[in-house]
Amino acid sequence: MVIFGASGDLTKRLIVPALYNLERAGRLPSRFALIGVARTPGSSQSWSEGLYETLRGFVGNSNSEFEIDRLDDSVWQRLAERMTYIQGDLEHPEIYGQLRGALKDAERSQNTGGNVLFYLAVSDRLFGPVVDWLGKTGLTSERHDAERGFWRRVVVEKPFGHDWASARALNARLLTTLDEDQIFRIDHFLGKDTVQNILAFRFGNGLFEPIWNRDRIDHVQITAAETIGVAQRGAFYEATGALRDMIPSHMFSLVSMVAMEPPTSFDAPAFRNKKADVLATMAPVSVASTVRGQYAAGEVLGKRVKGYRQEQQVKPDSNTETFVAMKLEIDNWRWAGVPFYIRTGKRLCQRSTEIAICFKQAPYSAFRSTPVEALPPNWLVLRIAPEESISLQLEVKRSGPVVDLAAVTMDFRYDDWFPKEENVGYETLLYDVMIGDPTLFMRADAVEQGWRVVQPLLDAWPSEKADFPNYVSGSDGPKAADDLLMADGGRCWRPV
Repeated sequence: MVIFGASGDLTKRLIVPALYNLERAGRLPSRFALIGVARTPGSSQSWSEGLYETLRGFVGNSNSEFEIDRLDDSVWQRLAERMTYIQGDLEHPEIYGQLRGALKDAERSQNTGGNVLFYLAVSDRLFGPVVDWLGKTGLTSERHDAERGFWRRVVVEKPFGHDWASARALNARLLTTLDEDQIFRIDHFLGKDTVQNILAFRFGNGLFEPIWNRDRIDHVQITAAETIGVAQRGAFYEATGALRDMIPSHMFSLVSMVAMEPPTSFDAPAFRNKKADVLATMAPVSVASTVRGQYAAGEVLGKRVKGYRQEQQVKPDSNTETFVAMKLEIDNWRWAGVPFYIRTGKRLCQRSTEIAICFKQAPYSAFRSTPVEALPPNWLVLRIAPEESISLQLEVKRSGPVVDLAAVTMDFRYDDWFPKEENVGYETLLYDVMIGDPTLFMRADAVEQGWRVVQPLLDAWPSEKADFPNYVSGSDGPKAADDLLMADGGRCWRPV
């Protein structure tokens, strides 16, 4: 495995902790080598030691994505012994000559058989140049004969493009060097057990699939709320914003998992076809169906925080959104007339990622002229973070002589039923790349369709001056997001 951007934050916080977990669980191949490539001066020893210190910082740290009770030094040592570091500029050809030599050394020492996973944990502007150089130097060429065959695969982080045109251009550029089955466009949301469990929940239980349609579902809400701000990533966020950062990748992946038709099988082509079909039937979203926001100073979880415009490397009059809410329409037989409301934002009151299915209300006739005439709807909620769980809200009669209904929930929590596994969400995805399973990765056409849906906003917003900031840190977001649902049939968001 070769990590481009080996000294970066993503490598330290997520990729290497995921590899540590895979090694601890016995899921890394015994014939494995890790090569880091970055501009930062260093050696194999200093790189390994720096990563070890980062891992030590996660022990007992509940504020990180990767919290562990203790660090197993024997596990880390097995991984560290197979690590090599190369320092150099990724846009210069010399580095790829050094990489070729390091790959040959790894093949001799670890007997890797020629299989290589290239991970692009770098700025998106380098995706094209790095793949170009890998192709020019022959490092992406595969051999498919039965006896001495080997594979070469490339993992691409988001953002995959900045708009519809750039996504198509990047796809075209990568596909001049690589075949589609060599490209793994990663979205760590899909590594969560609860996200994958959507499929088992829907298609493995005869109870829910018959009502998973416009006849019984009123609407769907999908929320990805964060309490954190932009921290040290102000320059990145100024060029990206919440829309580009979250909607075409994370949020549309969740929408497609909820809305897809049953696949004919769970092999990768059938599954990815159905996900792509959902995005292809989504209408481009209009400005009128969208709300954007930017956080002001406030209090989050008892701590005073500054506003977005006061963050480092952020313009004092920035027009960049940190919150987006929108209404989506899926124009097919199953979902026609069922709105999908999605929202994502930073510096909100709680960290929460959930998919909430609101079923249509029961007929009132049996309760007409009684105190419980206004029956609330049933909710099915799939929580992805911070805890992974599934709950179903039902109405039941309270005990006593008076007809009085109460909402109760049936809860399933992963931690109550299964041993807790330390993970950052990348373990499953990295393992799938190694075994060549692209099921949970975005295909080129699906990426392009996602950008197509939001392109009207990307065209309109730069010329519109937003009234920012328009929500206080520690709130549920801008009031206009509440108005969006209220004006659409009197609906309300679930509390964050």
